[in-house]
Amino acid sequence: MDMKDAVAGAHGMTDDTWKRHANPWSVWTRLAAIVVFELAVWSREWIGWWCLIGVALVMVWLFWLNVRVFGPVEPTSWAARGIYGEQMHVEGGLPAEHLVITRILVALGLVGFGLIAWGLVALNLWPLVSGTVLLLMAQLWRIDRYGLLYQQRA
Repeated sequence: MDMKDAVAGAHGMTDDTWKRHANPWSVWTRLAAIVVFELAVWSREWIGWWCLIGVALVMVWLFWLNVRVFGPVEPTSWAARGIYGEQMHVEGGLPAEHLVITRILVALGLVGFGLIAWGLVALNLWPLVSGTVLLLMAQLWRIDRYGLLYQQRA
């Protein structure tokens, strides 16, 4: 089993789930789930350990349900082309012209994730908001780059 099969297998991604994941509703609700996750973690201040129910629900949504609940789509929208391009990346790698910027965007996303973690642990709003904006911008730009990859290869 190679790396692409391991990644796809870990998330249960088949051709059908990729087509469902490409549905714009899937893309936009996954991005919105970031803020819902943050709210669930932050809610520990108000509801204590019960916050873990919200965290678990968001995790189930992100890692299993989201890519299965929406109908499959063809690559006719910006979001769909981006996800089809992501599938190409997972299944076949990236050409050199996409590799550097994709690595930069992943690094920016990790910085954003770190700021989010800091904000959630410390219950400090400015790193949380800054990290969320950075992570979302990196994700949106990465989807855009994947859309370009799809258009170049399709």
